[in-house]
Amino acid sequence: MAYYRRLGTVPPKRHTQHRDPAGNLYFEELMGEEGFSSDSSLLYHRGVPSAITASAVWELPDQVRMPNHPLKPRHLKLHELATGTDPVLDRRVVLGNNDVRISYVVTAGSDDAARDPSPLYRNAIGDECVYVESGAGTVETVFGVLAYRAGDYVVIPRATTHRWVPSTASRLYAIEANSHIAPPRRYLSRFGQLLEHAPYSERDLRGPEAVHVVEDGREGAEVLVKHRAQGQVVGTRLTYATHPFDVVGWDGCLYPYTFNIEDYMPITGKVHQPPPVHQVFEGHNFVVCNFLPRKVDYHPLAIPVPYYHSNVDSDEVMFYVGGDYEARKGSGIGLGSISWHPGGHAHGPQPSAIEASLGAEAFEESAVMVDTFAPLELGEGGLACEDPAYAWTWALDGADSRRGTIEP
Repeated sequence: MAYYRRLGTVPPKRHTQHRDPAGNLYFEELMGEEGFSSDSSLLYHRGVPSAITASAVWELPDQVRMPNHPLKPRHLKLHELATGTDPVLDRRVVLGNNDVRISYVVTAGSDDAARDPSPLYRNAIGDECVYVESGAGTVETVFGVLAYRAGDYVVIPRATTHRWVPSTASRLYAIEANSHIAPPRRYLSRFGQLLEHAPYSERDLRGPEAVHVVEDGREGAEVLVKHRAQGQVVGTRLTYATHPFDVVGWDGCLYPYTFNIEDYMPITGKVHQPPPVHQVFEGHNFVVCNFLPRKVDYHPLAIPVPYYHSNVDSDEVMFYVGGDYEARKGSGIGLGSISWHPGGHAHGPQPSAIEASLGAEAFEESAVMVDTFAPLELGEGGLACEDPAYAWTWALDGADSRRGTIEP
């Protein structure tokens, strides 16, 4: 995120001495992307950030994925998926490929006896973009504390040590990349500023407001690290000699932030606009889009719901989070649903929704979409909450004009 911030105490010049009031030298850490050829930040620690005293295996939840074969569209009911309550340990993988993984968890709240902060956690594979379907709380990080609320995307750069502290029960939809996640390049100047035609601006991005130092940090701490080994997602427990939350100051363009979908300004047109106008973030081989309450097409003969489309290069994953999604009436899709439409399959509205949408002036609907440019596979969480009847709903809608047979 190429938008400079500075918190806490830092020296006037980079890579020069910075001491505490007693004269002890702080330890400088450069955290940077792409071999220090892209965004970076400088952090100043009380302790040595590389001082570990133990390393052990962290057994991750089931990461196995099943190919979508034979090919068909699928409907996953996330609100029927049972999870544990830890925001990190109890995520269940719903969909994934070698570029991105989508998981889901429902946390406990502050009134729940089982509620505790998550373990200290670091994803060393890629950035995380966690959509907060409901709930509130904070994310404590080495850069400071982020408050989160319903509708927030919480964007956490790769290898940022953090922990989740829910204050109310929270439904978290975690998009874990094997790359970095950033605003779409077409919305950015060559220097990284969000341009005038972008549907949001830097004013809408909320980073930490102050550093967050754990005063008993000399006692050390365990950090759970997700990383890769032989092409597989694996985990390690690293024990540090001092607590990672010992950063007294930092500055730079790399840090976690939140962005709420209420601050996104939908782009509309005279006829139906294609999904790229709804894009909010991009990663390597995938994009994230918002579909939000908005005025719809104003051509007198416009058909407001989307046309049938074959996105030949992509799998499309739509997570329905609010309102009443006009195009899917009669399909079984509801709040908390995921529709997964794979490349190689033409999809679109239920047939009866087309006529029903004529004359509509606005849609009150909210959804988060992930489009991937490599085929997705079904995780164990997705398999556990699938609606097996969904694939045949287009043929069953308006069955009086149908010929042939439908697979049960």
